[in-house]
Amino acid sequence: MKKYKVYFVSDAEEDLFRINNYVSKNDSKTKAQTLLKKLEQTCKTLSNLPDRGHFPPELERIGIFSYKEIHYEPYRIIYQVIGKNVYIHCILDGRRDLQQLLQERVIR
Repeated sequence: MKKYKVYFVSDAEEDLFRINNYVSKNDSKTKAQTLLKKLEQTCKTLSNLPDRGHFPPELERIGIFSYKEIHYEPYRIIYQVIGKNVYIHCILDGRRDLQQLLQERVIR
């Protein structure tokens, strides 16, 4: 089985930071740390099976097939496989409008 390297791009790192801060403030630091660890572990599982994800429907509708996603409910982890590398681009709350979130990122 091929081993892929998993990288977090700066936007994904920022997403993790924001998720951690939000959960820490609105729930507890312990729950935030546990969630952060679970999200990171979920992302790292892509080192073994990066093709198991599916195309995000919002991107598929507009003909973009270079990104895939996996879930750690309610979070959507959007990534790209290039060669033997997996790039985590964003980790977003699936309860929010992905189309709007991606548009905001393009504007940034």
